[in-house]
Amino acid sequence: MRTSVPPTGQLVGRQAEFRRIDELTGAAREGRGGALVLRGEAGIGKSALLDRAREAASGFRVVEVCGSQYETELPFAALHQLCVPVLGQLGELPAPHRESLRIAFGLATGTPDAFRIGLATLELLASAARERPLLCVVDDAQWLDAASARALAFLARRVGSEPVAMILGLRLPSAAGELDDLPGLFVDGLSDTDARALLATRSHVTLDEQVRDRIMAEARGNPLALLELPRAGGYAPPDTSSVPTRIERSYQARLAEAPPGARLLLTVASADPTGDPGLLWPAALRLGLDVTTAGAAATATGLVEFSTRVRFCHPLARSAVYRAADAAQRRTAHGVLADVTDPVVDPDRRAWHRAQAGTGPDDDVAAELERSASRARSRGGVEAAAAFIERAAALSLDTGRRIERTLAAVRANLDAGATDTAAELLTTVENAALDELQHARVDLLRGQIAFVRHNDGNGPMFMLRAAQRLSTPDPDWSRECFLDALEMSLVVGRAEGVMDLVLAAAGTGAPTPRPPDILDALALLASDGHRAAVPAIRAALDGGDTPMWTRRPALASILACELWDPHTHSAVADWLMKTGRESGSPLMLRLGLAQVASSAAFRGDFGQATAAIAEEEAVADAVGGPTVWYHRLHLAAMRGRRQEASELFETAAEAATARGAGQLVSNVHWATAVLNNGLADYPAALAAARRATAPGDLFLAGISLPELVEAAVRCGEHDTAVTALESLTERTEAAGTASGLGIAAYARGLVTGDEDHYREAVEHLDKSPLLPYRARAHLLYGEWLRREGRRRDCRLHLRTAHELFSDAGLEAFAQRAADELRATGEKARSRTGHTYDQLTPQELYIARLVATGATSNEVAARLFLSPRTIDAHLRNIFRKLGITSRRQLRDRPDLGI
Repeated sequence: MRTSVPPTGQLVGRQAEFRRIDELTGAAREGRGGALVLRGEAGIGKSALLDRAREAASGFRVVEVCGSQYETELPFAALHQLCVPVLGQLGELPAPHRESLRIAFGLATGTPDAFRIGLATLELLASAARERPLLCVVDDAQWLDAASARALAFLARRVGSEPVAMILGLRLPSAAGELDDLPGLFVDGLSDTDARALLATRSHVTLDEQVRDRIMAEARGNPLALLELPRAGGYAPPDTSSVPTRIERSYQARLAEAPPGARLLLTVASADPTGDPGLLWPAALRLGLDVTTAGAAATATGLVEFSTRVRFCHPLARSAVYRAADAAQRRTAHGVLADVTDPVVDPDRRAWHRAQAGTGPDDDVAAELERSASRARSRGGVEAAAAFIERAAALSLDTGRRIERTLAAVRANLDAGATDTAAELLTTVENAALDELQHARVDLLRGQIAFVRHNDGNGPMFMLRAAQRLSTPDPDWSRECFLDALEMSLVVGRAEGVMDLVLAAAGTGAPTPRPPDILDALALLASDGHRAAVPAIRAALDGGDTPMWTRRPALASILACELWDPHTHSAVADWLMKTGRESGSPLMLRLGLAQVASSAAFRGDFGQATAAIAEEEAVADAVGGPTVWYHRLHLAAMRGRRQEASELFETAAEAATARGAGQLVSNVHWATAVLNNGLADYPAALAAARRATAPGDLFLAGISLPELVEAAVRCGEHDTAVTALESLTERTEAAGTASGLGIAAYARGLVTGDEDHYREAVEHLDKSPLLPYRARAHLLYGEWLRREGRRRDCRLHLRTAHELFSDAGLEAFAQRAADELRATGEKARSRTGHTYDQLTPQELYIARLVATGATSNEVAARLFLSPRTIDAHLRNIFRKLGITSRRQLRDRPDLGI
């Protein structure tokens, strides 16, 4: 609901803000859209500046929305309000996007695709802006519902190639995290000179100098305060409360002068966030009000305007009216609004009004709210679902239902990312009379909350306690809980030491007759080593008709790597990608893309790795997800650029320390060891490899052993190399893959100096897809041959290594091979640059997709951009590559399609 237009006097002294607004709208006229967030305290003039933006946008089509603190629970309510004027263009959208918006706006049933809603809105607004530019005005953005805030933040970051300007007013302080990273302008108080000018031009009373000076001191440059405080005549005693509070009191003073009927009408209006006269007047009639008389008296206060919408003069006026009413008056207002709200068209708002109208527990209202929660979740509004089910729990008279709804509210808040609220809700049932299964559910939720929180190491403890509680009443669920603890620790990157805890706790339960599972296989690995455990691990991975990765993809990925099995790891990544795309799950798709990127980096396909990272970043940006690091570390380690890699490693290490993510720390150490072995900085590689292997993490300890062997040999630490080789041999022989056997063979050659071991390495790795390790086998064999004085023999292997490294882009190892060739008297052949070095990761991704025949619309859907933006990127790609058409992209083998 938009407030009425503020007095133009509030724009005194805002020249700098005018310039920013004019720049924004001017750029949008030329097709270079953008966004601007006006941040400031209540009454500082943000709404007035938004009106100035409307005036500056001559020739624009204007769509607008005003956030409401009473509608934050309704998913996509604000986005729907913004899009209503342009829904006529809905038919121009691709069918999946059109359907996503229809579902999000409650126009159709189904589950919306979270990825498509933002993109569909972007396409809708871009379509509306084809004939003339579009201005989106968002006031009181701090009160947007969470789903709308995410969608608008998504839009704001992607309108750069569209004739669309977005300007948002955001009250400080605010918790609107989705909007925090957008370009902004802090709107400060007026200078003394401008404040005096505003008082002189807008004050309706005569003020003496002392009173004016005190008003200016108390207003602290706040324009609304300067306009409102003189209404009391200027003779009230000094007030030490905040400016917004004083303004609210000024509004309440005006309210107090109105007759009772007008005050009641204003209270009902303040309780209705829609501003719909079709609700207000029927509600007033139900209260027996003379709407003509009460409406005229309410209008006379200057607080409200009744027209096609009910508009308060300022959001603070609305909250002041609502706060001035006592609890009984508010309940009455919500009660009549519930009565006049259509239960078919708007059941959720009706349920919410009924909840606010109650005086105590009401199982009927609680059941209605529970149904609203289900509808909200089906429309993608997890925050709304959490609010509805939490209120349903509070209104539940039946103790059992209250407990169940509270636990559901905890789950919903956890899904919505509100971990503090989830944790607080759990405390309300901890002392209730819970059965053993409910105690287990509480522990599970506690554990999941702890895993999500940074620097909270209690996740495994709670989840293992839940598993132990379930060992007698539900042994199968108990074992699932043990594995859930391990899976979740891997997903959040804090798996260090968790497997030991899981196995110790699982071993205390009474054995039950059942087939061996992955938990048994892991226990065997811990007690008897790889040779004993690998067959059981492989059997669990394969899982018969249902591979293990369909249930626990993170654990399956780690175990595939632990077995040196790149083919199974690729199968896991492919399943994650397929499932993520089909389900629309951001978590699943991001995990899949990260695994694809890592797999590609280990295969030496840096084009695919870079493209997968670009898409993963696009998904993360679209959903506001946290940064995932490990696939970036894997690519940087292989590529071998010292400065670029070192900066990334440092940033990742800082993030790991902040999150308490020991697994990420181990990834950084492994990457550092690989980088420095490539650079021939063996002391640095040795130190990093020791740190990487020390925790004994699945996969990371094993993959770090070859780095430790090489660095230790080069540094003359023979005993360290022998010990590492023994562990590496035990792992790779048990796994029996060509990749593992070949890597262990060249490590053995480093320690023994036996040529047969180098030959064995080359033979095994010729069957492996891990190109970087295949090339390293040739490099190490060539280095050994050169030191043996066999110059002619060594050149063949060194040349092969250099070609493999150079073609793939492993720059540090390629330089090391070139230096070795130079030492033989042969100059390494120079290599041309790679396409992925000429293009940004996003451009490379676009080029690769277009080269396969994808349209701009199809690429846009993957990267959550508009087709127009994709076309702009293509022009840059063509310019950089010196080509002129999409067809020519298909003839670029270095794209790695």
